[in-house]
Amino acid sequence: MDLQRSIQDHPRPLEWAYRLAHRLFFAFGPLIARIGYKRVERLILTPERLSKEMLFDCRMCGQCILHSTGMTCPMTCPKNLRNGPCGGVRLDNHCEVKPEMVCVWFDAYHRSRRLLWPEEFHDIHPPVDRQLEHGSAWVNHLVGRDQIVSGCETEPRTGLTMVRKDA
Repeated sequence: MDLQRSIQDHPRPLEWAYRLAHRLFFAFGPLIARIGYKRVERLILTPERLSKEMLFDCRMCGQCILHSTGMTCPMTCPKNLRNGPCGGVRLDNHCEVKPEMVCVWFDAYHRSRRLLWPEEFHDIHPPVDRQLEHGSAWVNHLVGRDQIVSGCETEPRTGLTMVRKDA
């Protein structure tokens, strides 16, 4: 088993580190605004990219949802699906596009069950805004760029509420 997969299969410490970084980043939000978002992005982009690539095989979409997917990057899915698996998951839980690869969403589901807040797995996420690719997800999150969804409904927020609403 490779080191990256071993780390990802134990997502709780990664989630705690993520939550701590999130709190710190938002606590320093006013200072970051004074320094300038572009300057801060230039400073943190390389460490963010290197750490996320090493730990999560991150694709730097600029709209990170690792905390909702069991610390599994959904952009590693060959189809770039952000809200669950396609209909082509094989019986052995492998990808239809890359048969040698376990479905990203199979891993995401099982890893999210190990977190203290597994309900976030059911959140519905907006499509990727390709204009934010290769930028800092932290800066995009801080200024709210990752939440702007042009022409998309924002309610309901989870797949579970959609199912319950129809019942």
